[in-house]
Amino acid sequence: MRLGLTVFIAGAATLSVEICASRLLAPFFGNSTIVWANVIGLILVYLSVGYWFGGRLADRRPQRALLGRIILAAALAVAVVPFVARPFLDATVRELDTASLGAAVGSFIAALALFAVPVTLLGTVSPFAIRLALPTVERAGTVAGRLYSLSTIGSILGTFGSAVVAVPLVGTQRTLIGTAVLLMLAAGLLLGARWQVLTLGVAALLAVPPGAIKSVHGMLYEGESEYQYIDVRERADGSRVLELNEGVVANSLWYPHSVLTGGEWDMFLVVPPLVAHPVRTVLVLGNAGGSTARALAALYPPVEIDGVELDPKVTEVARRFLGLNRIPRLHVITADARAYLRSTDKRYDVIAIDTYRQPYIPFQVTTREFFALVRSRLTPGGAVALNVARVPGDRGLLRAVAATVRAELGQAWIWDALRFNTLLFAFESRVTHAELVRGVGEAPEAVHPLVPLFRRQVAAAGFHGGVLTDDRAPVEWLADRAIVSYVAGGGRLEDDHLPTRPR
Repeated sequence: MRLGLTVFIAGAATLSVEICASRLLAPFFGNSTIVWANVIGLILVYLSVGYWFGGRLADRRPQRALLGRIILAAALAVAVVPFVARPFLDATVRELDTASLGAAVGSFIAALALFAVPVTLLGTVSPFAIRLALPTVERAGTVAGRLYSLSTIGSILGTFGSAVVAVPLVGTQRTLIGTAVLLMLAAGLLLGARWQVLTLGVAALLAVPPGAIKSVHGMLYEGESEYQYIDVRERADGSRVLELNEGVVANSLWYPHSVLTGGEWDMFLVVPPLVAHPVRTVLVLGNAGGSTARALAALYPPVEIDGVELDPKVTEVARRFLGLNRIPRLHVITADARAYLRSTDKRYDVIAIDTYRQPYIPFQVTTREFFALVRSRLTPGGAVALNVARVPGDRGLLRAVAATVRAELGQAWIWDALRFNTLLFAFESRVTHAELVRGVGEAPEAVHPLVPLFRRQVAAAGFHGGVLTDDRAPVEWLADRAIVSYVAGGGRLEDDHLPTRPR
């Protein structure tokens, strides 16, 4: 009975640690499929090593007390993780001072090594327990099946218990400490009641308040949502920056006396004059703190704006610190971008897409199927525009997305507005280069500094590159390749802004 309960708890703890690993890493490296692949892959490596080592050790020293001490060591290693991982990750990102994914991968793998000890030790439990519980060879199958079944059931409960209940309710740090406490109790089942004093000591760590993920001067807010880490900080000039996850770039920017930012959000302001008819409705997919919506509402007064944001916590924070609730004619919708398009029959004159979760654009908003859906939600002659990040010297991702847009809408146009950002846009019906050059001249006066840049640089695109589909859209691979190549060549992020930047 005690061995069965021990195996059950170890299984639950293993998956709880895996869920928490992704949560600890997400604020610094995001939670893309690449990150999850590293988390799952390395956890499996550690478990494999644990299975092998546990089996060999159990054959040599089949002692309950030894298994209890192994679980005790695993518990202590799990309890230490949240206090060691976050300062280490923060220091790593600060020292790198770069948006390079090449460097990030190195630090990410190093950080994930924090889980090598606890997960490897947890991997030893099942084979060790089978050896202890095995009365005769004739019953080996029954014993192994029963214990692995208990371990798997524990893993299932550990997965849903941590992801659905514990992390949202008490946070990542306390979930890990709670996991360590359960492991301490399991160790006590094998070592005796006197060892439960250590359990009380680890349980006392639950009272320690979670430390700040990052320490930034001017911090107004920081916290975790269901999806990501969020912070808002105020800069010396009075502007406020909303950052998500690793915080390498700003996700929204707010100036107290200007709706313009000088950043990629201003690129979208040249689009309404390019539409052949007056723009009345705009959809912003990836509303975040409302930088694009704020400028559109101020510079194009008749427009009604629907801003779609996946994370309700981001919207709440933006209302508190970035004046989101003061943007006229803005209706914020909490939904996934693509899911919203599927669920609505509303048509828009302009659909602006800026859904980055750095450093990736979600693949599901880059495919031909997605742009077919977008086209069905445009008014006749309406425009779709999206921000595509790139690095100097590599246009692979841009070419692929442009080719996809062209395949579905018949044309694609690009404007390399910033060193690291391109505005990619297309229309429900065909337009000419001359019409674009002429139409942008109707932009509001505040946008006039962008007009000559746009006229010089706007170009047709989409003639090269593979079309992305729901079945195959390797946008993360394309982004990884670009950034690694850029960093290998000595490239670094630099301050880059449009001439609309407030003085």
